[in-house]
Amino acid sequence: MVTISEKRLNELLTGMNGKRIAVVGDLMLDRYIWGSVSRISPEAPVPVVDMEQEQARLGGAANVAKNIKSLGGEPLLLGVIGDDNSGKQLYDVVRESKFSVEGIVMDNSRPTTVKTRVIAHNQHVVRIDREQKTDISNTIQEKLLDVLRKNIDTIDGIIIEDYNKGAVVKNLIAQLVSISNKHNKIIAVDPKFNNFFEYKNVTVVKPNRKETEDVLGTRIKTDEDIIYAGKSLLQKLGAKNILLTLGDRGMSLFESDGTISSMPTKALNVADVSGAGDTVISTLTMALSGGATIKEAATLANFAGGIVCGYIGIVPIDPEELKRSILRDHDRQQPERK
Repeated sequence: MVTISEKRLNELLTGMNGKRIAVVGDLMLDRYIWGSVSRISPEAPVPVVDMEQEQARLGGAANVAKNIKSLGGEPLLLGVIGDDNSGKQLYDVVRESKFSVEGIVMDNSRPTTVKTRVIAHNQHVVRIDREQKTDISNTIQEKLLDVLRKNIDTIDGIIIEDYNKGAVVKNLIAQLVSISNKHNKIIAVDPKFNNFFEYKNVTVVKPNRKETEDVLGTRIKTDEDIIYAGKSLLQKLGAKNILLTLGDRGMSLFESDGTISSMPTKALNVADVSGAGDTVISTLTMALSGGATIKEAATLANFAGGIVCGYIGIVPIDPEELKRSILRDHDRQQPERK
């Protein structure tokens, strides 16, 4: 993609400090049950996990906010929780993470979305989801938009984090895009199938391979397929940029001026891909807000996504680790001196 010098890297990371990003989307509580397996259940051919530790972490759009915070920014989280113990726990974890709870709205008609992962010997055994995917009401939408309007002058960018859980609906999307464009704010989108083509005229859309295949009704196997997909999305969405993430094939960036750039994956050790997309969209948006070009922002996001894939469970990106990873890669690319 682009080579970023140490001086420029320091400028970009410093530029992220204090940037305020609104994150609108599906809030989730990620529960982890860690344990070990030493026997098979006599009741059914399934492992018995002896629980050793239990953790609650921020997931979905809340994990995006966590990444923004870890990169030195100030997230404004906009989403819904249920009137239940899980909602209270998510609310408390957000407060403990030291960012605003102003935009967290309680919706009595739905449960808090919870993903429970059981992990034994660093392997996922099972995931249990509790959720309701019906669209949020107009009243809840207006509450979220009121918070955004109140804060729009102090916001540097907006991320829409859509997990198809009902918080991101067509009318809300239209309002978010209108507000961001009216106030000349960066708006980045991590889309899902249901509302994919509602995300028009934004700064950057970051779909993955599966989402792109689903909406275009085609398979992406070759370099020609990638180019066709990226150009098609750019044309259909009218976006300034499309960043297509391709798993082990890395990423491809399509710019509105016709420029196409590709970069290989920087994941050296893939232990768990959970949350990698959240890290990519967070880093991308923070970098753009801090003065990076789209190529520089995509490069940083590619490295950040590769790093978090090396951890079990969802973890936010550490800017110091991001810096070390980029500089190590830069050193490896230098020709040997004779």
